[in-house]
Amino acid sequence: MEITNFGFNQLKDPTGIILGERYEFLLDVEVEEDDELFTEGGLELRVILAVEEDGARIAHYNFVDKMSREVLEFGLEEDEEAEVLAFCKDKL
Repeated sequence: MEITNFGFNQLKDPTGIILGERYEFLLDVEVEEDDELFTEGGLELRVILAVEEDGARIAHYNFVDKMSREVLEFGLEEDEEAEVLAFCKDKL
């Protein structure tokens, strides 16, 4: 899996209930054709990053087929999740 493009924005909590800050990252990812995640239209990874006093963590993520906008029910492997977390933290 390779991240080819990204964008992010800070999410606002109008209630003030959530501790820390939240960011939504939209990552364009490329996978090999033989990968079960491969889609003809491309793949996007939507990541919600929680940043609190004790550090940053991935609060939620999902894969989205860019053509159909369908959410795909796949998970990241442990090393991929660490890579995505490091990438997102680096871009803040």
